[in-house]
Amino acid sequence: MPKSHLKQNLLGFLRKQPDADARRASVENDLINAESALGRTLFGDVAPGHQREFFMHKKNVWIWHEDGMTIRYEVRSNGVFKKVNDSGYRKVTGEELAHFRAAASAYLKLVKSRIYE
Repeated sequence: MPKSHLKQNLLGFLRKQPDADARRASVENDLINAESALGRTLFGDVAPGHQREFFMHKKNVWIWHEDGMTIRYEVRSNGVFKKVNDSGYRKVTGEELAHFRAAASAYLKLVKSRIYE
C-alpha cells in the first residue's frame, strides 16, 4: 500500500474514534518524527550537538532543517521552489534541483521500506 494511502487510512480511522483530533495529531506527529529520523540519515552522520531534519511535511512540501536554518521546498506544477527561513521563494534549478530530486526519491524509498511496509 502506498505511503499516502496507509497514512490516510490510519488517520481516517482515528477521526472516527473518541478524542479523534488529539489522537490524529499525536499519530501524525509520531509519523513525521519517525520519517524525519530516517530522513536525517540520508546525508551522513550528524555531528554531536548539531541538529538535522529532512521530511515530507505534507503533499508537495518538504522541510530541511539544520542548525537553525529551515528550508521549505514546495513542488508545484511549474517547478520546485524553496524558501530559506523567512526569505521569499525562488525556483530551484540545475544541480541543486537534481540533488533535491535524488534526496526526495531516496527518502521516499527509505520511509516506505522501514515504516510503511
